[in-house]
Amino acid sequence: MNFPQDLKYTKEHEWIRLDGDVAYVGITDYAQQQLGDIVFVDIQTEGETLAAGDIFGTIEVVKTISDLFLPVAGEVLEINPTLEDTPELVNQDPYGKGWLIRLRPEQTSDLDNLLDAEAYKALINQ
Repeated sequence: MNFPQDLKYTKEHEWIRLDGDVAYVGITDYAQQQLGDIVFVDIQTEGETLAAGDIFGTIEVVKTISDLFLPVAGEVLEINPTLEDTPELVNQDPYGKGWLIRLRPEQTSDLDNLLDAEAYKALINQ
């Protein structure tokens, strides 16, 4: 399982990577493995400003639908356009081409409240 050191993680299995004043958000390698084959990504929050912990969309797999939780407060700038036709990218490349949204965090310091790679690894190995 992959735990990139340059990301921050949530207890709900989302990751966030800061890139200048915007951030990319996705689900972790662990989450996509637990979910199984992703068949649909439904995110309708583009242009909205949400609080940390708010649901920003859902991921549908063959047998269930899972909520997606925002790691930090901010404005959803963009939904990954390639996921409409190829949602399986979340399974194939969860930290790269399978990103879910681009976000403008209200305060980048909020990322300091999230888990680093070691803390996330410890969480899922409990």
